[in-house]
Amino acid sequence: MDAVQAEVKRLFVSPGHNYYGRHGKGSESFQINAQEEIELVAGRGVVGDRFFDYKEDYKGQVTFFDWAVYELVRDHFELEELEPSAFRRNVLIEGVDLNGLIGRRFRIGNVEFTGSEEAKPCYWMDEACAPGAEEFLKGRGGLRCRIVQGGKLEKGNQELLRI
Repeated sequence: MDAVQAEVKRLFVSPGHNYYGRHGKGSESFQINAQEEIELVAGRGVVGDRFFDYKEDYKGQVTFFDWAVYELVRDHFELEELEPSAFRRNVLIEGVDLNGLIGRRFRIGNVEFTGSEEAKPCYWMDEACAPGAEEFLKGRGGLRCRIVQGGKLEKGNQELLRI
């Protein structure tokens, strides 16, 4: 087991899908709501989020995104006004190699996760951020996870423990 210090910078939930499953239909405009803390339920997802109880054993019960990648996109595309919510991930975190958690079990506070796969960017990122964002984000689109042990996750400095 090894631990790293990380900072949960932003937390989000959204009641509906703006892009997911919308191929050929155009985007929607569901709000994505910033939270001070989120409640995660093992095997089900984030309470109040569009992926809660989406499918049994769904690989994306919660999604993480690297704060440094958000800043890179904002700077690379010169988008000073780009909101961290644009990527529609639940947890924006700083100080963690998310790709290094694929296939790994880890814990933040009392919540335990298994990293499933990269949250691969799709063509909708060009609409959500800027033309070219999909290509720019390949290999750094975030992390999809299953929730092994539920609990509350809050903003702030935390220890991420790789199990």
